[in-house]
Amino acid sequence: MNVFIAEDEPPARERLVETLGRVAPGAIVVGSADSVRGAAAWLAAHTAPDLLLLDIQLNDGLSLELFRDGRLELPVIFTTAYDRFAIDAFRAMAVDYLLKPVSDDSLAQAIAKWRRLEARVGASVARWLAREAPRPRERLVGRKGAQHHVVPLARVAYVVSVDKLAYAVTLDGERYLLDQTLGELEGELDPAQFFRVSRQLLVGAHAVRHFAPAGKGRLKVLLQPAADGEVIVSQERANAFKQWIAR
Repeated sequence: MNVFIAEDEPPARERLVETLGRVAPGAIVVGSADSVRGAAAWLAAHTAPDLLLLDIQLNDGLSLELFRDGRLELPVIFTTAYDRFAIDAFRAMAVDYLLKPVSDDSLAQAIAKWRRLEARVGASVARWLAREAPRPRERLVGRKGAQHHVVPLARVAYVVSVDKLAYAVTLDGERYLLDQTLGELEGELDPAQFFRVSRQLLVGAHAVRHFAPAGKGRLKVLLQPAADGEVIVSQERANAFKQWIAR
């Protein structure tokens, strides 16, 4: 059983590894991370593990972000000090949801549950669910009037959702209506180039002029061309945004 662990507190990670060693001696920890971006990068670069052990609150956001819009489909046991994320966790591929400190009995029961699921499908749940990551798109097709235009992503400043319709806005201010939703596009665009700053806005790195603190841990971002209204990155997304724009 190959296991990947995401935990941002080294003592907690060491305790989890020790607990895992006691309840599942055959388990191999093949990788670990302390952030959402670190976990995403590792999972993108390596063969899918059989099981994930993820703390929900990492140092740059929530590990639940890894499962947004079906981008990751691997069995996971979540560990957390809070119970308020339980519903969101089970919308992902959650085998179980364990409150810290994680006891031997609770982890053993969760792994036994995962093994029963594995046996029912007759193969590794991870290999059964894993999908080959699609290549990021290089262009969009948008409508302006009756005409369809091919828009290279190098020209796209950001994608904005208005009344559930998605529009690509180019660096020179042109706007094109897209057939896909913002959520669908987010999973197809290169995450190194585009970042979801809010529910309504997916921003290209080349459109960010500058950003500044906006109080309560949030960030205010100025785009070129300017967006309609203020662009605010939430406290939960602020660290991830700063790491993304500095890449």
